[in-house]
Amino acid sequence: MNANSHLLKRCLVAALLFQALAGGGQTVAKIAAGGYHSLILKSDGSLWAMGHNVAGQLGDAAKELAVNQPEQILTGGVAAIAAGSQHSLFIKSDGSLWGMGNNFAGQLGDGTLNVVTAPEQILPGGVTATAAGDLHSLLLKSDGSLWGMGANNRGQLGAGRDKFLDRPERLVGLGVTAIAAGFCHSLFLKSDGSLWAMGDNSYGELGDGTLTNASQPEVIIAGGVVAIAAGGYQSFFLKQDGSLWGMGRNDLGQMGDGTTKSVDRPEQIIPGDITAVAAGGFQTLFLKSDGSLWVMGQYGNGPSRDGVDQGSRRPEQIVPGGVAAIAAGTLHGLFIKNDGSLWAVGEDRYGQRGDEVFKTDYDFGKIEPKLVVPGQSIVAKALARY
Repeated sequence: MNANSHLLKRCLVAALLFQALAGGGQTVAKIAAGGYHSLILKSDGSLWAMGHNVAGQLGDAAKELAVNQPEQILTGGVAAIAAGSQHSLFIKSDGSLWGMGNNFAGQLGDGTLNVVTAPEQILPGGVTATAAGDLHSLLLKSDGSLWGMGANNRGQLGAGRDKFLDRPERLVGLGVTAIAAGFCHSLFLKSDGSLWAMGDNSYGELGDGTLTNASQPEVIIAGGVVAIAAGGYQSFFLKQDGSLWGMGRNDLGQMGDGTTKSVDRPEQIIPGDITAVAAGGFQTLFLKSDGSLWVMGQYGNGPSRDGVDQGSRRPEQIVPGGVAAIAAGTLHGLFIKNDGSLWAVGEDRYGQRGDEVFKTDYDFGKIEPKLVVPGQSIVAKALARY
């Protein structure tokens, strides 16, 4: 092969690699895992989606009811994403809030209860963060105020009344720095490091020592909290010392404390070295400072590795290192590696793993993490062979 032919082949291979699942070679910057769908934000600001689309949560009415590989929804300008049970939210770089999908309880905040199958602007600006639950949504504005819309039947909006809101309504005036939405409960952090909770408390997920729902925000921890995560019926938070704490449903080992007894007050799970936590419907993911990824709780509907309640009562490592970010859906997980590559584990019935297959065998312990979007090092290694 002469030099020109070799160069041409190399260029062709490069073009194919960059046009494959990597979507033009851009790496993955942020991820969000919903009930049975997933959202991807790439480094160029483009929005991608995969998985269940029964309510238009992927943002494209022309798509099938289930999509098993990442498909581009927007070409750029997206800054943050959130995925609920059947709806999706995203923030553009101008601070505007957009949504699509199920709107049964007004969770899209557009003043209607109509399903939305294409991205729709909800607020024109000023939004810095958003979170999506089952039938409710939270958003944080640049002034530190907390807003919400959607269902409030369990008090998840903390609005003090049993009524859904079909428009964003201000819930907390100032000082909020982080938000998280579970199935029917909500968590938020204030600038003083205090943890607050509201909504459903059937399993003690509010951590106030009772099983009584809270229709208004109540303080759970007075200070020292740096990160929060809300799952189906469980809650987690990280303290300044890197310790991981949890409360709520534990019948499948979601707390990782070795039992299946639900916890109605904050319980320390790991004493330190934790950098991130993501709570799903029935499982919990967390990262350690060495980049290792761990899981506890239900892996899926198949038999688990330990054969106990289809879940693990203790944390189990599934990736030894190199993980930078995580997200947890009902029964699937996503993670980004340091090179910007996207990987997926868990359930794939609706294509939410995005690896071009639909699988019903989704035991975390049996399915190896699947590469969804290549990262820089993967592309470089592939090119080096030519």
